Amino acid sequence: MKDHPEHPVFGPETAALAPAAVLANPPEIRVWRSVAKAISWRAIGSLDTLLLSYLMISYIGPFFGLEHSPGEAVQAATYIAVTEIVTKILFYYFHERFWEWVRWGTSVVGGRRRESLRRTTTKTFSFRTIATLDTILLAWFFTGSVETALSIGGLEIFTKLALYFLHERIWGRLPFGIVH
Repeated sequence: MKDHPEHPVFGPETAALAPAAVLANPPEIRVWRSVAKAISWRAIGSLDTLLLSYLMISYIGPFFGLEHSPGEAVQAATYIAVTEIVTKILFYYFHERFWEWVRWGTSVVGGRRRESLRRTTTKTFSFRTIATLDTILLAWFFTGSVETALSIGGLEIFTKLALYFLHERIWGRLPFGIVH
């Protein structure tokens, strides 16, 4: 009698161990899905950055000797948020395409593509690392203050982790751009 390998607890380690249905006909993720996800996330993320940047520049900046008028704080926060629209759409798009290339944590259930909680969590933390570094660099560039930039990036970690996770879970339920 031929022994069959056991399936790992956390998902297939090799393609040979993946369920036959997934290997035979994995769903195709269209580029437009990644584009739509990038745009929807950027709208949410940029509004969050605009608000956090304004609050940090206005209320935390003075602790580091940086006095800004409300107009200057709005201007710097706007520059940060608008600039990151471009940088983060690019980062998000390439991050999304990479994760579609890596099929770990995806399955087909009832004819629909599903993403595991572990995959969503891993994607959340990997993107947050890239995006927070981007925000810190932009904030430093536009405020001239490493301390203010770190405070914006530090607070952003918490708000954006929660927002991104929810965004991924909602998109995980939408069939748009998935061809079976």
